[in-house]
Amino acid sequence: MPALPSFEFDDKILKQGAEISRKLDQLRQEKFPPDAKKTLRRFSMAEAAHYLGVSPNNLKRLHLEGKGPEPEIAAGGRRFYSAEQMIEVRQYLDKNGRSDAKKYLPFRKGSEKLQVIAVVNFKGGSGKTTTAAHLAQHLALTGHRVLAIDLDPQASLSALHGFQPELDKNPSLYDAIRYDDKKQSIRDVILPTNFPLLDIIPANLELQEYEYDTPLAMQESKEGKRFYVRLASSLRDVDEQYDVVVIDCPPALGYLTLTALTAATSVLITVHPQMLDLMSMSQFLLMLGNITKTVKNVGANVSMDWLRYLITRYEPTDIPQAQMLGFMHSILAEEILRNPMLKSTAISDAGLTKQTLYEVERSRFNHQTYDRAIEALDAVNFEIQGLIHQAWGRL
Repeated sequence: MPALPSFEFDDKILKQGAEISRKLDQLRQEKFPPDAKKTLRRFSMAEAAHYLGVSPNNLKRLHLEGKGPEPEIAAGGRRFYSAEQMIEVRQYLDKNGRSDAKKYLPFRKGSEKLQVIAVVNFKGGSGKTTTAAHLAQHLALTGHRVLAIDLDPQASLSALHGFQPELDKNPSLYDAIRYDDKKQSIRDVILPTNFPLLDIIPANLELQEYEYDTPLAMQESKEGKRFYVRLASSLRDVDEQYDVVVIDCPPALGYLTLTALTAATSVLITVHPQMLDLMSMSQFLLMLGNITKTVKNVGANVSMDWLRYLITRYEPTDIPQAQMLGFMHSILAEEILRNPMLKSTAISDAGLTKQTLYEVERSRFNHQTYDRAIEALDAVNFEIQGLIHQAWGRL
């Protein structure tokens, strides 16, 4: 058998990376014509009512009485609302509803502080990005003003929202927290998404520069020694624009993750209920605790409103997973979210077209599969929403 021929590694992977990028852009052009920008489907009356917090009959009555926006009427008299129209309904109910207006238009008021949720895990494949994307979109659908920050140089959260960093050449958070004179306001790196109440700061490979710049800056300047305040300081510029910030952290315990955690008001740790994942999380927690204690000793604020563990990709019929979940409950007790995120082919199938479950049409799937996944997803996100409102002092 002849020996394998040698090749230039850098040339080969650059060529392959460029070809993959070209094919992905081709898919984007085909999926989101004419300008490769994502749009958002309309929501059925039942879905709209669900996220508005009213009954379908009440929503139908509003339409029949000529109150609120005019929905699209499909075959069979089915009513569909755009996300923009759902906001119009919220505004109408805010002015004319008989109960607490915060139920319909849950924007922060008075002393309620900006909620910054860091979604973290040291191990890849834990469902971190999927969780962050669906949480941000769910909060937007339920009337909250949301900023999603993709802090992972691999930019998966950005891709789910229709961005392709190497082609779009968008800025990233690096531009708002860098140490040189090219630093910009965070306002300049925020982009809209296809969800009306959801904005995003996409990621790109340049984010990795922050990991290299910070050790040098720590030696050369006071700014570097206080690297942990850079994101929190930047967010003050947009504090009044948002209710919740959702940060998708990289799967590494570097300066980017520490900067996010010291800006956070709460932490959501995703974990797959298997022994190797639990062992990895144990090491992550020990390292994180020691590092944050060190940063705290030099002045960082690491107090949180809440910490929760989200069980992801859970299969209730998998006996070892159920046993592992029981083991975790015996240790972490109240810190584990009551609702796990079930493993579902619907979520992975939606991802094939760079979409989330909130974006895809139910008709594309087996209805039972879709309904099971969306029910689990909503249960998780409504539980987290409850924690956010509890942090604001709302009942």
